[in-house]
Amino acid sequence: MSTEKILSRRALLGGLAIGALAAPFSARATQAMGPMKRLPPRWASPGFSPDVEIELVAAPASAQILAGATTNNVWRYAARLVKGPEGTLTRLNDSYLAELMRLRTGQKLRVTLRNALPEPNIAHWHGLHAPAEADGHPAYAIDPGESYVYEFEIRNRAGFYFFHPHTHEATATQVYRGLAGGIIVNDAEEDALGLPSGEYELPIVLQDRSFTDDNQLRYDVGMHERMIGFQGERILVNGKADYAQDVASRAYRLRILNASNARIYKLAWDDGSPITVLGVDGGLLEAPETKPYVMLAPGERLDVWADFSGRKAGSTVVLRSAAFAGAAPKMAERMQRMMGGGAGLPAGGDFPLFTLRVTRETTDSPALPKRLSKPHLPRLEEAANKNAPRPIAISEAPMAMLINGRPYAFDDWLPIEKIPLNTTQLFEIFHQHGGSHMGMGMSMGGGMGGMGMGGGMGMGMGMGMGMGMGGMMSMAHPIHLHGQQFAILSREPEMVDEEAYATVKDGFVMSGLKDTVPVFTGERLRIVKPFDDYAGSFMYHCHNLEHEDMGMMREFLVG
Repeated sequence: MSTEKILSRRALLGGLAIGALAAPFSARATQAMGPMKRLPPRWASPGFSPDVEIELVAAPASAQILAGATTNNVWRYAARLVKGPEGTLTRLNDSYLAELMRLRTGQKLRVTLRNALPEPNIAHWHGLHAPAEADGHPAYAIDPGESYVYEFEIRNRAGFYFFHPHTHEATATQVYRGLAGGIIVNDAEEDALGLPSGEYELPIVLQDRSFTDDNQLRYDVGMHERMIGFQGERILVNGKADYAQDVASRAYRLRILNASNARIYKLAWDDGSPITVLGVDGGLLEAPETKPYVMLAPGERLDVWADFSGRKAGSTVVLRSAAFAGAAPKMAERMQRMMGGGAGLPAGGDFPLFTLRVTRETTDSPALPKRLSKPHLPRLEEAANKNAPRPIAISEAPMAMLINGRPYAFDDWLPIEKIPLNTTQLFEIFHQHGGSHMGMGMSMGGGMGGMGMGGGMGMGMGMGMGMGMGGMMSMAHPIHLHGQQFAILSREPEMVDEEAYATVKDGFVMSGLKDTVPVFTGERLRIVKPFDDYAGSFMYHCHNLEHEDMGMMREFLVG
């Protein structure tokens, strides 16, 4: 394996940052988690007859990302269609990203992953409802030269999903190198709407990267980057820098995926126009919604109606990430202000993402539908534990990222993490500081009842004690739950910095089906999620990938 030097850039955390050390890509973000059990590879089932069969090879590659020298230290998932309809695979921008997969609800899918990398790898189908053995659990990682076969039916409704590695303690580095790809699922309900399609449907994959002077990927793994998450100095769209797309003066559909390691974006049009939202992670909303801006955390997707009708040829529209606060710890944000903004693109900064250039005028444009879909959203009344929510308590400490007071460990299920199959469950997600309070909740609560809001002990107490260093280190975390998607019931700003919160609070889409949700400092969210069809271990974790690799990940045991 190559051992290129990765240059560190200036740390922003002052006292917390002891200096980001140059390190090879093989360096892991942490040694906090224990070893991962290795389960045997899975082979094709003779009784499974796929409608779509794809070979997926993970291998080193090169790519033209910036002008000038080729970037030679990328890794790529390369897909080949073995069986299935024409148009199932589409190359995105001739980039390092995997081919875009187009699938339909009800199709039976077989993917054979072959590992041609110099280290273990496994792929996770983010947002798809798949069996545990096909979900990409890190225990199923395959060694170089091995293969793994995924087989499952597409049970999701139409939406934008994606796949990426979930390798133990290597997710951040492998995704950063380029291992990721999009999946667009279509169904009959969506087809009937006549939404923009073909050249008028634009997949947009947002990522941030840093580069050496000779255009090679640079990845900082010092303490600052571990605690904050990686923040690159260049924005890439579909694997290219300074991205621009020619459009006509009509309506388009933008399918936006945040595939960055850690960066949260505040999407806003540069002319101040509202953003019209068609859908989120799990597909279309019941009706379009307009927002002044939309927050988009790693792992989240957004379906946007962008109408350029009436614009003259030669005009441009820019989608920006507008300025906001509260994503990084207060200590880091204060140091950033003292340093005049910091190096590169600081978290919460204002910068352009991509440009749309109107090059052709037309009057042929569809109208925005008033009604979109009828998604089945799980309801509170369906929850088996509607009076005793299961907690997802997130906390930070120097070099320790925890959920429910514990780092990740294989087969280390708390009582609250054991879920009966074919039930719907209520969860509360919140920031908790002070490990001793967590321990009290675990011992005195006796499980779920003592851990929820109604329990009055443990985690609830810990929330009230979130002061001092813990409060200063608290930051936004995008929480991703594997398996079926969930509905957000409420988002309560319990202990927020009101000035910072005012910069993000109008950008949350509360409706629709979700699998990833950002939880800003001081917020408490209630979500309701079904656990149907499949038994086994399913991950839930922070989708800030450096945090995931540091242990902010746990498992549900469904059965």
